[in-house]
Amino acid sequence: MRTRLTGRGRGEERGASTASAEGEGSGTTSGRHGETTNPAPRPSPADADAEPSAPAPRTSAASAAPVTPPAPPTPPAPAPRNSPAPQNSSGPRRPAGPTPDTPTPAPIQPIQPVQPAKPVAPRPVVRPAEVPDEVAGAPCPSCGTPNPPGRRFCRRCATALNPAAKPEPLPWWRTVWPFRRRVRASSGRAVRLLVILAVVVALCAGALLLLPAGRALFEDTRDKLGKPKAVTPVSIRASAQVPGHPATNTTDGLSNSYWGAPAPGASVTYTFGKPFRMVDILITNGPSRNPEDYHSQARALQVDVEVTTSDGERHNKQLTLGDKPGFQPNPTGISDVKTVRLTLRSPVGLTPGRQLALAEVEFFQRS
Repeated sequence: MRTRLTGRGRGEERGASTASAEGEGSGTTSGRHGETTNPAPRPSPADADAEPSAPAPRTSAASAAPVTPPAPPTPPAPAPRNSPAPQNSSGPRRPAGPTPDTPTPAPIQPIQPVQPAKPVAPRPVVRPAEVPDEVAGAPCPSCGTPNPPGRRFCRRCATALNPAAKPEPLPWWRTVWPFRRRVRASSGRAVRLLVILAVVVALCAGALLLLPAGRALFEDTRDKLGKPKAVTPVSIRASAQVPGHPATNTTDGLSNSYWGAPAPGASVTYTFGKPFRMVDILITNGPSRNPEDYHSQARALQVDVEVTTSDGERHNKQLTLGDKPGFQPNPTGISDVKTVRLTLRSPVGLTPGRQLALAEVEFFQRS
């Protein structure tokens, strides 16, 4: 007990236990100084509760001096029932009972047999082999990569290899058109100038030839869009007339008076105060607008119109009249009109005692 309390003789007890383990079966062991002792019996669990007895004195073969027995040990205080036995004691330990604070260990599962896994070979890693670049050519101005001849852009960075290179000149037949923007120097310049000159001449000739037609079309459009108004002549002169039926009756505005001509070919001339654009001429054939008096005198079915402008130019126009009462419009479209002369042709119903009758003549200008 003293040994347990003080911790002394632990080395001796460990050496004795080791010697007893090695010499088990022979019954003798050797101590530190050549002493021979008999192996002590192992204590049983029943003896663990009993007080430990004093250790037996060691007997040495070399000396026979008596060993003084140690004093009786003081009985130790009773240890708690649930406290585990100290680890330094050499005797058997009392199993500790379960405590309420200590969790109960889970039962250990038995180890089951496991099928061995199939070995998988690692996937090989392919490393790209560096191939030496054997391209020979002009280096890229941006990254310096050599490029084969004939390339327009770098094969690595796509930079233009020849940014200042001039395109090839176009053929002459592609530079003939004067309005083409892609024209190269000294490529059909003479032909191009000739074509431009020919186009200018053609435009001028077309303008000279088409100017009258264009002007006439323009004036005709204005005549149709504008509202015409009547123009009265300042003087009237006839080549022949029947007494009582002068040529002035053609502009008096009366429908029962007329100009009587003795024979076909007689003419009447109207003179105006200032030039105007004559849009239309309204002619009332026969002696009257009344259908009952229309056939009483002869009528002219054709009238020749001669118009003289302010600059002396003459315009001739032939009007065909219908053999019916009422006015008949005849568009003319002549500008700068100064005088108008009417000549009666193609008489109908002319018999002895009758005369060619012309009831009314009206002139209209563009407003």
